[in-house]
Amino acid sequence: MEPLTRTEAIIDFCLAPLSLDAGTEAEREVRRRMTHVLRTYQAKVANPIAVDFSSMPSQVINEAAHGYE
Repeated sequence: MEPLTRTEAIIDFCLAPLSLDAGTEAEREVRRRMTHVLRTYQAKVANPIAVDFSSMPSQVINEAAHGYE
């Protein structure tokens, strides 16, 4: 997987597992908020930011400790 640099590509990747209905008010609001966060962060750093999700460590959830939901 190539590192993602475009704000929209990062948001699309993050929202994909949620299967939100495209065009709903909730989906638009999530995109608006995530865009604001990413652009604010990118504006504060000197170098362009690329996100490489392929090097992200996996997380294990202990369902017994958190409930089987």
